[in-house]
Amino acid sequence: MRIKILHIILILTICSLTIFSQVRPVNYDLRPGHKLAKITGDDTPGSNDISELIVIGDTTIVATNDGISITTDNGISWNNYYSKNIFSDNNIYALGYNNGVIWVSLGTRYTDETTKGLVDEGKGLAYSSDMGKNWISIPQPLDSNADSIIVYGINNIRALPVTVPQQNITFDISFTTGTVWITSFAGGLRKSTDNGLTWKRIILPPDYLDHIAPTDTLNFCLSPSKGKFCSEGNLNHGAFSVLAINDTTLFVGTAGGINKSTDGGVSWTKFNHTNQSNPISGNWGTYLDYNSVTKTLWASTWKTEGSTEFYGASTTSNGGNTWKTFLPGVKTLNFGFKNSDVIATSTEGVFRTNNSGVSWVSPTSIIDNDSKISLQTNIFFDAGSDGQDIWLASGDGLVKFTETGGMWIGKWKIYNASKSLASTTDSYAFPNPFFPKFGALKIKYSTSGKVLPVTIRIFDFSMNYVKTIIQNVQKGGSVTSSTNLSEIDFWDGKDGSGRLVSNGVYFYRIDRGDEQPLFGKILVIQ
Repeated sequence: MRIKILHIILILTICSLTIFSQVRPVNYDLRPGHKLAKITGDDTPGSNDISELIVIGDTTIVATNDGISITTDNGISWNNYYSKNIFSDNNIYALGYNNGVIWVSLGTRYTDETTKGLVDEGKGLAYSSDMGKNWISIPQPLDSNADSIIVYGINNIRALPVTVPQQNITFDISFTTGTVWITSFAGGLRKSTDNGLTWKRIILPPDYLDHIAPTDTLNFCLSPSKGKFCSEGNLNHGAFSVLAINDTTLFVGTAGGINKSTDGGVSWTKFNHTNQSNPISGNWGTYLDYNSVTKTLWASTWKTEGSTEFYGASTTSNGGNTWKTFLPGVKTLNFGFKNSDVIATSTEGVFRTNNSGVSWVSPTSIIDNDSKISLQTNIFFDAGSDGQDIWLASGDGLVKFTETGGMWIGKWKIYNASKSLASTTDSYAFPNPFFPKFGALKIKYSTSGKVLPVTIRIFDFSMNYVKTIIQNVQKGGSVTSSTNLSEIDFWDGKDGSGRLVSNGVYFYRIDRGDEQPLFGKILVIQ
């Protein structure tokens, strides 16, 4: 399962394991019938785990843990695109769109057996020029050991060669005319003018300089961490987010601040929490977005090392000269805009303001108006709008909101992806594996259209009782069914005392009146 919040954990180390060589891009055909591809026409996206979304009129593109899902009719129907060679065993870390071309970055996370720590590994990028039917796969950009000097104006800048994909994973993608820009943490900021055939590494200021230009006399090492090659490590060289406002103006968020270039990525000015009188909230610029209606830049700015830094949202209307900060203490994740309204997604809910941040409002609850199913998470990864509807990405499904009244007053639709039950004696739990911190487990079953008292209990691997989810609740028929033949109930991953259960295998038992009980297995991962 791809969990976006875990993808931006700051790990300022580079694993030097082996040298990887570049290979040329590979084309993968996802048209129906291809043995490596899966395209499904459905009424929901292909997964409930939605990390990012892009809205262009009636077209919405979402990144899921099972590929890319696209609707061109405002959510009535969906095409779900999956390629074994591209998306299998990989998570989508970034989603980009430029003049009809979809870009994704891919990666995976594993536990290093030596350090027992989590390691993010870049698996490259891919792009599609025909809305998901065909994809060009690109290897993760890597350096050779000889790539240790970068010519920057009158300077030869020493640069740590990033020769492995570990901790070199692309977190963001942006575009100027003819150029793709990516930020890849240890891999830094890079650009390509030939659709990923080659990449150029871009110089950003070190931590102790607020400005750099090619005419300056400079002596520093381009490296996010200290080591044998570089005695200095710069937080500002660990790049996470990039946003192009136009063909010349770029903003790049790093672990050391937000950097701005007005000459196409040549010269840079850095903004951080300590070098301005009205600064950003924290130096870690995890995400950037721009409201073209109000001409304001919004940044998710997290705390890194400074004692006065804090989590929150930072915004500027004058190109970064001064900043305003909002939502103090909230780990904001991304932003969306409905005209002049700002929507901030976070680990603590979704917030919206229509008065430039003076006040923020969250929906009291999100319940599908038709199915009556409620969203079982308070973590939202992304937001977008076509100026009418609002779309929200979460690990518990894609949400569409159609406003009919005031703030958050209107109709909710939750796109709940689940397989059909094979029979009335079938049941299953999803997502499985189950991550309780990011939403509830759904248990789907049938009462054969009858109204029956239903009890659902959870047991551990040794069949010790853990918790009763519901007891003798009337289900089925026209009482609570989300459809005529299936029911969905939820488990929050807690025992009867309200404590999160430990990692491991658990079982559920569903008693449905006098019908045969149903059983299923759940793998819990914290």
